[in-house]
Amino acid sequence: MIYGLFFGDSITYGEYDGVFGGWVDILKRYALQKYNEGNNELILFNLGIGGETTEGLLNRMSHEMKARNSADGNIIFIGYGANDLAVKDGNQLVNPKQFKTNIETAVHNAKQYSKDIYLVSILPISENIDSKVSPTGKVRTNEDVLTYNQILKNIATENSINYIDFHSAFLQDKEILLSKDGVHPNEKGYGTMAEIAIPIIEKYL
Repeated sequence: MIYGLFFGDSITYGEYDGVFGGWVDILKRYALQKYNEGNNELILFNLGIGGETTEGLLNRMSHEMKARNSADGNIIFIGYGANDLAVKDGNQLVNPKQFKTNIETAVHNAKQYSKDIYLVSILPISENIDSKVSPTGKVRTNEDVLTYNQILKNIATENSINYIDFHSAFLQDKEILLSKDGVHPNEKGYGTMAEIAIPIIEKYL
């Protein structure tokens, strides 16, 4: 029995998807269906918390991994940045330098429990909200999204771990795949993410 641990923010959690419950929940159902068809058992844990930054991740990561450590192996997904890069009251919640340090620490922690680690890209945001103050008082820009994704890509390369590029998949059709708030995917967007992620979890089924 292999465990899949998905750390992340509201996009990992699946916010604004009243139909499928988000991409991780789609994967959960897929893994269960495959198990019922006679494949290996792969148990997926959605550990996404809305609004969380990499600071929050580091506070809880070790406890979460210790509590869910399978003797047969773990797969760890780390999906952060959309909140880290947000500017609130003139300050970036987690600046690029600190973000890099935090992700490197998270990868180091994950390596204690797994050799299968995936860094998840940040999604593009809608043109309607680029550089505008959101109802929660946060400002995000696509320029920052590119900067932070580059940090994730570099860390993935340096550590020989995997990078899941949802950003490229959304870029062309983002206005169709994002929900009204311009940050979270809608059902269609989450479905697109799941389609990209299914071949990844297939390897463990």
